[in-house]
Amino acid sequence: MSAKFPTRKPVDFVVIGSGAAGGVIARELTAAGLDVVLLEQGPHRTRADFRHDELAYFFNNELLGGEGNVQTFRHTAAEVAVPKSDPPPAMYARTVGGSSVHFSGNFWRFHPVDFKERSKLGAIAGTGFEDWPISYEELEPYYTKVDWEIGVSGAPGPFDPPRSKAYALPPMPVKSSGVLFEAGAKKLGLHPQVAPVAVLSQPYNGRPGCIHCGFCMGFGCEVGAKSSTLATMIPQALASGRCELRVNCAAMRIETDAHGRVSEVAYRDGNGRTQAQRARAVVLCANGAETPRLLLMSASTRFPHGLANGSGRVGQYLMNNSDSATHALFDEPLNDYKSVQASRILHDFYDSDPKRGFYGGGAIDARSFLGATPMMFALTTVPPDVPQWGAEYKRYLAHGFTRNMTSLCMGTSLALETNNITLDPTHKDSLGRPAIRVTYRDHDDDLKLQRFLQDRAVEILDAAGAKKVWREPVQPGTGGPHLLGTCRMGDDPQASVVDRYHRTHEVRNLFICDGSSFVTSGRGQPTMTIQALAFRAAEHIAAFAKKGEI
Repeated sequence: MSAKFPTRKPVDFVVIGSGAAGGVIARELTAAGLDVVLLEQGPHRTRADFRHDELAYFFNNELLGGEGNVQTFRHTAAEVAVPKSDPPPAMYARTVGGSSVHFSGNFWRFHPVDFKERSKLGAIAGTGFEDWPISYEELEPYYTKVDWEIGVSGAPGPFDPPRSKAYALPPMPVKSSGVLFEAGAKKLGLHPQVAPVAVLSQPYNGRPGCIHCGFCMGFGCEVGAKSSTLATMIPQALASGRCELRVNCAAMRIETDAHGRVSEVAYRDGNGRTQAQRARAVVLCANGAETPRLLLMSASTRFPHGLANGSGRVGQYLMNNSDSATHALFDEPLNDYKSVQASRILHDFYDSDPKRGFYGGGAIDARSFLGATPMMFALTTVPPDVPQWGAEYKRYLAHGFTRNMTSLCMGTSLALETNNITLDPTHKDSLGRPAIRVTYRDHDDDLKLQRFLQDRAVEILDAAGAKKVWREPVQPGTGGPHLLGTCRMGDDPQASVVDRYHRTHEVRNLFICDGSSFVTSGRGQPTMTIQALAFRAAEHIAAFAKKGEI
């Protein structure tokens, strides 16, 4: 039974954001006997609310907040940022469960090297390239907890880091794209492996297995087989009787008292009224764009540059993960639009190799074309020698829809001060908040990495017998769904925002846990690491609370 708390009486915790991290934090704190108000700026959608509607989700941005989610973008600070909405530069779902509702479910762990790469490779001039203050070994038990608590399907591969327990569920069935990718990669002496996914390959913990509808990336799961916090953590938090979920409630400001401690969170409720919930502590899990925006909006006399921003690092070091796509057409039908996005991946090029002449490493997967839906196929997966109108275009669509596959290349992004989230000085969203301003340009090494991975993808697809192979251009990106690094973790208060336990250096009862805590970007799939960090953070935060150290 969901709890109900008065706003003027302090609760133990206000958790802001109900996504991959916030859902975990809420479940874990309530399980520890603590009272939580969970604020979510989007609605509480149920399985019955999700539908296979490409227009609503891909073009009208229904899950992303629609027209009210005003954001601006520029490549450099020398440019004037302009509104961008199709898609917005910071892509995240505004709904209970956050982006864990609409993500594709690709679910890799980071490798040990991701946490200590600066020590291995040395400094990279002009970047904020640093080691994490924690190691893979510290995080491994929490990765395992994610596997079993939310339900991850997979099987260990040749390059996987050490694990203390097997996957919770067997892997998803291999798709046609996976079979072809595996055959092509093995011809080249490479080592393809099962793609782990946060989707149930069989019934688990009272939830049904995947029905292979193909509407994963960008859509909510109508059967609950996708392991979102909507389907896993949040129902358990509510059932504890210690969590109140307040939906359509957008945080406007975090207030502090005369001692510089967090005292309450002001928010706009679904009726447009300003409310304020008092709290003994706050855990900010809003994502790598909304979290720095809220901290910057919470500036005060005591915190003139934004709450917890004495280091000046709030909003800096935005990392999006570099990515590129290579498409292929085969003679025979693949019908790859069905089931999960990817069933096979390749980690042979995961580590950075100085012999390549640039920093970075990553992965290549085999998947249905981007989106796996008819409209997205028709608009995004057309060879350059096919016109995008007329009879020839129609013939290609009819023939290619069932015979197409994509290899997505995913990789590192270097941390740069110049890539950041700030408050737009002129544009506002529908609630009157300063618009999120994204300033972002990929480091040249990120672009070189993607060209390198594309070359490998072309080799694999050719070896697999593709009739035609073509590439998406590698060029500076204009945003994405992986919003990392904007409130980085570190031991030095002058160079980071949170410590190794996710407590902000300046405010002892304010914690931040989401993609903004990242120090390096990993190789393209951050959500599992976000959730492992959340399980670890919640354990420490609950212990601090029990000891009276908040």
